[in-house]
Amino acid sequence: MYCKGDFHMHTNASDGKYSPKELISLAKEKGIDILAITDHDTTDNLGDAIETGLDLNVKVIPGIELSTLHNKESIHILGYFKDDSFKNKNFQDFLKDMKEYRIWRAKKIIDNLYMFFKIKIDYETILKNSNGVIARPHIAKAIMESGYNYTFDFIFRNILNDKSPAYVPNKKISIDEGIKLLKSVNATVVLAHPVLIKNTSLEEIIKFDFDGIEAIYPANTEKDTNRLIDIAKKHNKIITAGSDFHTGDESDTKHGRLGDIYLDEEGIQKFLNALNS
Repeated sequence: MYCKGDFHMHTNASDGKYSPKELISLAKEKGIDILAITDHDTTDNLGDAIETGLDLNVKVIPGIELSTLHNKESIHILGYFKDDSFKNKNFQDFLKDMKEYRIWRAKKIIDNLYMFFKIKIDYETILKNSNGVIARPHIAKAIMESGYNYTFDFIFRNILNDKSPAYVPNKKISIDEGIKLLKSVNATVVLAHPVLIKNTSLEEIIKFDFDGIEAIYPANTEKDTNRLIDIAKKHNKIITAGSDFHTGDESDTKHGRLGDIYLDEEGIQKFLNALNS
């Protein structure tokens, strides 16, 4: 039986620091024996992750974190794939379009940083260091490495936040479109980090066709977690837990640490039952 599960973490295919092998090795050191790789809008590292899991005796669930938009707010959906249907051409073409938009977005943000903050960083250097996909954490890191005296958190709260003149929104689809897209490739869909949703009540969001709620998350208070578990039970949704691990760096207080946030054995079994149904 699996005792410790973390179903939300990122590799260097999106905005994580580590390769699948490095990440899964770290997770195993922290006692995690089942996990999901959920990179932003890409499945590029899932093959390596599954293979590494077999080598290290860690169960790897292939997944994704899909960006959607609702009520002028970013809502993320975690998709967990039951098989290799995620390789479907139409789905991969959609993700390719998302990736190309991210490239344009990164260049625009870099231009805006100089225009509004006189911060000059080099796109090609960031691209090289980001494994081909640039997200805001890569840009924040580049700002610090270029000698600007800002912390990671300061950059996100004051320079790269969604109210900043430098900010460029990601390409988004609606929640309903996102759920239908994921279910078209045989995925179980879970609402990611509901504690971060500000513009819409959870009771409204949960009316969409979600299979579960990420009720256990690093930004939660104990009260938040209990409330989310109660809502999941009320609406007959499964419960997941995710660290949302990206780098493990102390300067990154937005995301959790491996081994600190996890689903227990009973919760893991319910999750697997839903995934295999």
